[in-house]
This record gives sequence, C-alpha cells and structure tokens, in this order.
Amino acid sequence: MGIKKNRLRLNLLGMTLISLYLVIGVPKPAYAMHIMEGFLPFYWAAFWWVVSLPFMILGFISLTRITKEKPQLKLLLGLAGAFAFVLSALKIPSVTGSASHPTGTGLGAVLFGPLAMSVLGTLVLLFQALLLAHGGLTTLGANAFSMAIAGPFAAFWIYKLTMKLSGKQRLAIFLAAAIADLLTYIITSGQLALAFPAEVGGVMASFTKFAGIFAITQIPLAISEGLLTVLVWNWLQSYNPQELELLNLIKQESHTNETIKSV
Repeated sequence: MGIKKNRLRLNLLGMTLISLYLVIGVPKPAYAMHIMEGFLPFYWAAFWWVVSLPFMILGFISLTRITKEKPQLKLLLGLAGAFAFVLSALKIPSVTGSASHPTGTGLGAVLFGPLAMSVLGTLVLLFQALLLAHGGLTTLGANAFSMAIAGPFAAFWIYKLTMKLSGKQRLAIFLAAAIADLLTYIITSGQLALAFPAEVGGVMASFTKFAGIFAITQIPLAISEGLLTVLVWNWLQSYNPQELELLNLIKQESHTNETIKSV
C-alpha cells in the first residue's frame, strides 16, 4: 500500500512539474493555432477540407459505436478531449502564420483509436478557433488533417508496433505521444511549403525552412508531451483500471493481483 501511494505521489509530482514547464516556459500566446484564418490560399484550404472530411465522418461513426456499446467510457472520452484541448492551447510563436505547441492527441488515439480521435481533435480545433481565436474555420481542414488525423494515426500504429516489438507499454505510450506531436509539425510544414513554395528550390526548400524553424521548439515539446502522457497513463491505471480493461489495454488479472498485493 505504501509503495503504491508513493508511486502515485511521484506521478502527480511529475505531472505538476511538466505542466509547470509547459505553462511557465511558454511565452505569451501567439495569434495563431497551427495555421491562422485566411492564411492559406482558398484552393489549398478547400483541398484539405475535402481530404479531412471522410476521416471525420468515419470518426463520428466510430464514436457513436463506442458510446452505444460502452457508455461508461464517456467520461474517459471527455478526458481525452480535454487533455488535447489544454495541451494544444499552449503555444510558442514559431513562423509567420503558425505556432508550436503540444498536441495531446496521442493519448486519445491509444485509448479509442485514430478515427475517434479525428473527431475529438477536430472539435478541439473548432472550439479554439471560435472561443480563443486560434486557427480558423477556413483552415480547419488543414489543421485537422495535421493534428487530428495524421498525428493520431501515427500514435496508434507506433503504439501497436512498439508493443509488438518490446511489450513495454510505457515506452509505447511515450513514443506514440512524442512522434504524433512531431509528425503533426512535419505535416504542417508540408502544408505551408505546398502553399508557399520558395522562389529558389521550390517546395523542398520551403519545407526545409519551415520544418527547421519548428524543430527548435517542437522537439523538446514532443519529449515533454511524451513524458506527461506516460504520467497521465500511470494515473489512469491506478484510478480508472476498469475503463482500460474495457478497452483491452490492461489485463484484468494484473490489476486484481496488484490490488491483492496492496491490501
């Protein structure tokens, strides 16, 4: 019992310290959340909407199935959405028309799959565009593709691959969250490069410029997000094991054995 309590205290302390780093270490918010309203040419904004819509539709179907089959998971769905909302609201100014920040989508992708997270992530972006003036409606398709679609799909498959190769769940969670964060900005760099190719070197030169500027702030942010996601995962395992069992992410017998040992 004492060991378990100490472990929980350490997890809470770790979450607090990393959260303070993300909040205090981040300058005043920029006037952008990914790509700002009106920044992309109309045809590129429309293109990313067309690409993203099928994922949103499939994601809505996935969320409907989850809530109907397992209604007790609604609170956990809300937690995944809130985690993404809070982390992605922390921004570091990066390049004109965009900003760097954690994404928070890796946790939800591991819990509910990338399709469900495509809807949650898009809702996060929509609320921030409407309530915080971060991002925009015309660029929502592009922002959703990078943060709510590409990132979660990367997180999901990185988690599956790491679990298959190593069987180490915390390592899988860390890599899923960190790589989803980094891939989001690789995609964003590509979107900006396609819309604004350099006069010399074209799309590749522009991509190198955007990605290089993002990397200065995004690599440490990705590592921090991975560590924070692991700590949140440890907290969920300690306080919400039943929901994780429903999702087949932990074995019921292992939780039972841990409970018996702590008595």
